[in-house]
Amino acid sequence: MSALRRHNVTVHGTPTGQPMLFAHGFGCDQSMWRFVWPAFSGEYRVVLFDHVGYGGSDAAAFDRQRYSTLDGYARDVLAICAELELDDVIFVGHSVSAMIGVLAAAAQPERFGRLILVGPSPRYLDDAGYRGGFSESDIAGLLESLESNYLGWSSAMAPVIMGNPDRPELGEELFNSFCRADPEIAATFARATFLADNRGDLERVRTRSLVLQCADDAIAPEAVGRYVHERLPRSRFIQLSASGHCPNLSAPEETTAAIRQFVGA
Repeated sequence: MSALRRHNVTVHGTPTGQPMLFAHGFGCDQSMWRFVWPAFSGEYRVVLFDHVGYGGSDAAAFDRQRYSTLDGYARDVLAICAELELDDVIFVGHSVSAMIGVLAAAAQPERFGRLILVGPSPRYLDDAGYRGGFSESDIAGLLESLESNYLGWSSAMAPVIMGNPDRPELGEELFNSFCRADPEIAATFARATFLADNRGDLERVRTRSLVLQCADDAIAPEAVGRYVHERLPRSRFIQLSASGHCPNLSAPEETTAAIRQFVGA
């Protein structure tokens, strides 16, 4: 099947413009970028897609072995780039898709002009000399809860991930997005996400990169964002005033401004 059909790829903006490829995070779909991408459509060729099992993608294309690691998702990104013949891509990845972009850029650096990593984390587990934000028991409990009661997990975790408790409608949107996913696919993606260790991949990337870090991010704390910045050879770090893990929804204007500043530099 065409990668464009498999991933429900949509293309907007200027056909001859530099491509901007937006990749959504765990449990979401391309609609999570709806407040950001239109700001770039007048100048760039904007490409959005859904990871397999989410949004309008073809869930029948899900393969447990392929998607047991983030490499499978990175291969999907490269397949989309190849089918659309995209080069000099500005890749914008949120949460786990930040590391998916890192893997894709490390594999085919000629495809990418810049990486924009929103709330990245190369490893969620704490380690010696490294703070990922979660202990082994934290991750084990998270995965067990997700696999045994996906709706209950979604209800509990969506507001934590989103932050911004004074704006409950944001957490509700994330919860509804989680609920649209197949629990089996979500569980496989969660294991690939929360058990990954991509710290060693950061130094392989030569693409100019921007790390966007939120305040009070329960999923990717500031120490993680600074770790990513320090190990990406050509990166810039911006601390947003936005809180939570999803500034594309909670603070789209600030997120858009930071991206625009970087791509125009």
